[in-house]
Amino acid sequence: MTLYIVATPIGNLKDITLRALEILKGVDLILAEDTRVTRKLLDHYEIKVPLESYHQHTPIPSASGGATGQGDLTKFNRILDTLKNGKNIALVTDAGTPGINDPGGLLIEKILEIAPETNIIPIPGPNAAITALSASGINADKFLFLGYPPHKKGRQTLFKKIAESEYPVVLYESTHRIMRTLQELAEFDEIKERKLIVARELTKQFETIYRGTINEILPQIEKESRGEFVIIINAK
Repeated sequence: MTLYIVATPIGNLKDITLRALEILKGVDLILAEDTRVTRKLLDHYEIKVPLESYHQHTPIPSASGGATGQGDLTKFNRILDTLKNGKNIALVTDAGTPGINDPGGLLIEKILEIAPETNIIPIPGPNAAITALSASGINADKFLFLGYPPHKKGRQTLFKKIAESEYPVVLYESTHRIMRTLQELAEFDEIKERKLIVARELTKQFETIYRGTINEILPQIEKESRGEFVIIINAK
């Protein structure tokens, strides 16, 4: 009974390891954040393994003995039974490495809690934060990864921590909030003169890496704000 944590491409379908393909072809079930996204990958490599969704709204056991979210534990129990019956499952996310800013982390935690005999085997591969850092030109011996900023509560508190950070900070942001986030970061004097890297659509056709201060980058992003973004803010 093994749960494989399989990293998949963040854009370019060729960015998948031979080992990941071998695992995906050999398991009994693949759990995907969005089956429509993962189906494109599986079809591209002619992988016919059964596919089922697992995402942030899938109920799992809670500490109180009930279930998180809405609905019952039917799907979680089916996943657990599959493992207990000696079968193997691969967990993938929409893009990159499951469990990193991703609902898969909670599933892994609960399976280890309820069925600690389960083998959890990571299959490494793409990750947007690491990909952006590798091309940043910023010393990344140490860095702080903060994922997506909160939409409301705690947002300004987080930005203040970024302004005070002695390490480079890595954020993710979506097409709908990239301008707002950069504009709000620019309100901090401790940030607006620092070197920034904003990577858009990494590994995809329109991959673009912007470099400079926030005020230098903002006009460029405003012209083309579509896509998924990684923001790297240099240390103070």
